[in-house]
This record gives sequence, C-alpha cells and structure tokens, in this order.
Amino acid sequence: MERNNQIRPMDKFTFGGALIAMGVVYGDIGTSPLYVMKSIVNENGGLASISENFIIGSVSLVFWVLTLLTTIKYVTLALSADNHGEGGIFSLFTLVRKVGKFLIIPAMIGGAALLADSMITPALTITSAVEGLQGLPFFVDRFGYDQQIVIVITLVIMLVLFSIQRFGTSFVGKAFGPIMLVWFTFLGIIGIMKLGGNLSVLKALNPYYAIQVLFSPDNKKGILILGSILLATTGAEDLYADLGHVGRKNIRMSWPYVKICLLLNYFGQAAWIISVKDNPTYQQIVNLNPFFQIIPKGLGTIGVVFATIAAIIASQALISGSYTLVSEAIKLKLLPRLKIHYPSTVKGQIYVPFVNVFLMIASMSIVLYFKTSAHMEAAYGLAITITMMMTTVLLFVYFQFIVKRKFASYLVLLFFGSIELIFFVSNLAKFSHGGYVAVLIATVIFLVMLIWERGNVIKEQASERVSIYDYLGQINRMRKDDSLPIYQTNVVFLTNNLKGHKIGTEIMYSILDKRPKRAKVYWFVNVLVTDEPYTKEYYVDMMGTNYIVNVQLRLGFREPQEVNVYLRQIVSELMEEGKLPKQPQRYSIIPNRQVGDFCFVLIREELSRVTALSWIDKLVMQAKLAIKKVAVSPARWYGLEYTDVTTEYVPLVFGTKRTSNLKQIQVDEFTESDEEYL
Repeated sequence: MERNNQIRPMDKFTFGGALIAMGVVYGDIGTSPLYVMKSIVNENGGLASISENFIIGSVSLVFWVLTLLTTIKYVTLALSADNHGEGGIFSLFTLVRKVGKFLIIPAMIGGAALLADSMITPALTITSAVEGLQGLPFFVDRFGYDQQIVIVITLVIMLVLFSIQRFGTSFVGKAFGPIMLVWFTFLGIIGIMKLGGNLSVLKALNPYYAIQVLFSPDNKKGILILGSILLATTGAEDLYADLGHVGRKNIRMSWPYVKICLLLNYFGQAAWIISVKDNPTYQQIVNLNPFFQIIPKGLGTIGVVFATIAAIIASQALISGSYTLVSEAIKLKLLPRLKIHYPSTVKGQIYVPFVNVFLMIASMSIVLYFKTSAHMEAAYGLAITITMMMTTVLLFVYFQFIVKRKFASYLVLLFFGSIELIFFVSNLAKFSHGGYVAVLIATVIFLVMLIWERGNVIKEQASERVSIYDYLGQINRMRKDDSLPIYQTNVVFLTNNLKGHKIGTEIMYSILDKRPKRAKVYWFVNVLVTDEPYTKEYYVDMMGTNYIVNVQLRLGFREPQEVNVYLRQIVSELMEEGKLPKQPQRYSIIPNRQVGDFCFVLIREELSRVTALSWIDKLVMQAKLAIKKVAVSPARWYGLEYTDVTTEYVPLVFGTKRTSNLKQIQVDEFTESDEEYL
C-alpha cells in the first residue's frame, strides 16, 4: 500500500468542478433567502413597524456579513488551511492537535454543534419552502393558512429523503449542480426585477448603514438583530467542510457568481419590502415571506416547487456531510464504531444507518415541535455560531503555530472572533425561544465524544505492556509442541494496545494461559489513523523470526479499515519476498493454495469490580461501555464478518486492585447460629 499523495482531480479549476460545487457546497447558504428577510421583518414587528432606513441597514448587514465571514474568513483564509485537500473542523484539528491536547475540546464542541445543525437544516429549509404554498391562491382557497398541511407535506418529503439514503446519491448528485446553477440564476433574475424599481437600496453597500441600524430607534431588537442576519451565512461552515469534494479553486472561482446572485435577491426583497411596507393588504398577510412575494405571480407554483427542490438539495448536502463528519470522528476515536456502508463506487460516498435514523427522527421531531420555520430560526443560528467560533480558535492555532503567519492568526482571532462573539450573544437572547434545542442536541453529542475520548485516555494510562521478545522462546516451543492441537495456521490479534515490540499483557495471556494457541504464524495487527485523509501504507517487523508478524497499518482518517483485505496483500508480499514460509494446503477448493487458514482473535473488555478508580472516572468507563453496546462489532468494522473470528472477554482493571481482608477461623470459633451450616 502506498500513500496517496497525488493531486486529486478536483484540485484544478474546471467548469464541471465548479458546477459540482454549486450542488454540493452551496446548498445550505443558497436557500438562506427563503427565510433571512422574513426573519428580519417578523422579528422587528412586521411590515407596519419597519422603516426604509431599517431595511437598507439590514440588507447592508447581510452584505457585509457575507463579505467578511463567508468571503474573507472561509473562502480566503479557511480554504487555505486544508489537510491534503480535505477541509472541515476535524481535518483542521488533525493539523493542529500536536500543538496541545486541549485542542480536542474546541474540535469536539464544533463537531457536535455542526451535527446539531445537520438535524435542524432539513427541518428549517424544507419547512420554509413548503410554507410558500400559503402564498398561492389555489392553496389558500382550499386549505387556508392551515400549518398542519404544511407540516404533513414537510414530513412526507423528509421521510422520502432519508429513506433513499441507503441507495446512495451518486446518480441524483450529478443533477444537483445544474439544478443549483439554475436556482442561483433564478434568485438573481427575480431579485433584479424588483431591484430595478428602487435602486436606492444599493446604498446598502456602504457599511455606514450597517453600523447605523444597530443603534437606530427603528431597530427594535438592537444588536440582537444579528441573530437574524447570521442566517445569511449559515452555509459557510459547510463550504469549508466540503473542500475535499470539489477542491479549493472550484469553490473560489464559483463563489463570486453565487454571492452576486444571493445579494441581488436580498436587495430585490429589500426593494419590494420598502415599496409595500405601508400597504394594509400586505400588512395583514399571515407569515409574510418576501422571497415568495417577489416571484412573478404566474411563476408562483414553479417558484415553490423550485424552492422545495433547492431545500432538498441543501438538506442532502448536510446529511451526506454528517456521514463524513461522523466517520472522521470515529477514526479519530471521538465516537464509537458504527456500521458504515459504501453504496456506490464514488470515492468518499458513505452511508451510516444509525446516523441516518438519528437525523431523521431528530429532524422530524423538530418540525413537529416548532411547527413553523420562524420558530426554528433561533435554534438554527445558535448551533452554527458555536461551530464558527470553534473553527476560529483552531484557525488561530493553525496560522500561529503551523504556518507561522502571525498577522493572519490575529486577524482570525481578534477580528472574526469578536464578530462571532457578538453574533453568539445576540443568538443567546433566543435561547428560551428555541435555541435551547440546538444546545441540548449539541450537548448530548459533545458528552458522548467527551466520554469516549476520556475513556480512551483512562484505558491508555492503565495499559500494561510486555515485550514480545521476552516470550519468543515460549511461543516457538509451543508452535512445535505436537502434544497440543493446532489452533489455526495463522492467529491474528487485532489490538490498539501495541507499541513497537511491546503488546498488552491480555494478548500474551490469551496465547499462553487462557487457552494455549498453537499456530504456525502469530500476527499482531495495529491500525493507526494518520493525520492525512488518504494514507494507505503498512510497516512490518518480524522480529528476526518467520513466525511473528508485527504489522502496523497506517490508514488515513477517511479510508475504510478493511483489515481482511489489507492482510491478503501483506501475506502475498511477505511470501514473495521469502520472509514468510508458504503454507501449502492439502485440502482446498483453491488449486495450489499456498496460504493457510486464519483465525482473528478479538479481545473485548468488561469493567472489573475489583478495581480502584475515582468515582468520576468509573462513571466515565461505565458510560463508555454502555455506549459501546450500540456500536458495530469490531468484526464488522474491520471487514471480518465472513472470516473465522473468536471473541475473548477480559476484565478491565484500573488503578490499584482492591485487596480482600478475609480472616481464616477455626471450627471451634463458630457461633451457635452458624451450626446449621456445618
């Protein structure tokens, strides 16, 4: 196996790559016009309560947030912090984790918040799109403004969306790019159509109006208006996370067109709001959404259908991204192993059944709980703000200590950190109005990560290892001892408790004591997840023998850990090099078979009762072992479900063993009450 260092195809700018970026990267931020201006107007008391200066100042804030946070922080700075072409908070963490162990905390918080965002996005975007039906005469005439109908339609769409995940989305994904290109063009055109009637809105390009509205009496929310403004840039974090799918240049070259179309739509909505704000007819509309109001009347139905398709694409991008995020967390030992499927031949496309069900239940529950998109916006903004702040912390460390660019590091920390802190405070005001849901979801995910990571640390600190060299004599004598039955030709121990020639005592106990395992070759295999995404290499130390094979598999954090497949290659190469004797089989359906049978021995731990741990560490280990029950078995994780696997259980003993204080007594010391036991 070789390290995959070649330039990936998407690292170069191509029209096709830019088109894919349209469908994969911008789904979330591309559906923001569905609810940003609606949120701004509703949060300020509705059309009757707003002024022209307020709208111009608000859209100016949208422009400068898109420019500062999305364009400068993410497109310019964050995309340069790639890990061999991969982006996202966990890829960034692997670049900086050697700087300090404490960096695992912002990585876990950011990852947990991003997963919470993945649950809220489908609920918010699809509900917002379907609510557009309430602006169509034929729908209102039949159903009125009954939100229950909207909820049912939204739930049906979500059920179908999550149900098709198991089949893979490579075919559908090819259509995402062209659809989103048309969507952004559609946004720009309908924006221009309304903007032409009031070009004074272009004053919003001046940052003076953005600053002024924060302190204007027309702004009834004050600085808290930023909670609604942030919704315009919620997809920025996904833009960075999807770097590996489309490449840096394709994102940077396609972003200007996307940004222009988004801004034209926001400015068009602002111009329309100014023109109708004093009209009693529009003031009386329930759940007024400027986005659907600026669509030409003859295109109303098409606009709702188009918006719904765009919302589905945005949701699909977040769902697929959550699979990748969880997969990376698993391989970085921040989450338990979960069953992962590869439904297509497209590199990097995965499907995680447990995550899919969890996302579906959570997203549909959010729809049922909040009922309207307006109520979901508070939860949405708070989740993404937390992720942005954690990314800022890691970017500061990256520019300060990894690439040694001090100016960029302080720009990220002081400038962007300050902006995001203000956004965070403004979103905290919505905590009791729905933000607590995002915090609750993110907290649960974070606690699972924290328990898993802390459990690994406790186990590592208590690990006892012995040198394989000290037992070579016993192993060699045992493999030649005809009085013992052959256990297997090759016995393979998969373990993380292996460093150099030292191995966990539980492995050696299994070979020599628990049940003597006579074999021709003993394999000790350790899988090391590297900081690079697509590493595939191995190291072998046979310790001067032809019967001990100490293997370290070095796999990137985005590579599947299919040990069985990799071992076939290693066995063949060792035999070809003459380092491992051939193992001819007398009985086999394979002609001239030279490789013997294999048995994989997996050691599973159970927390021992005779152990001394602090109450908090004991609680952590009990919680970890409980969580582990929902995880996929090591046999399935390592691709061994169709091989001969033996699972042995060993007690986990930490700290100092509790000693017993039994006192031996004589028969004549028994009391009368004890006589019945004699």
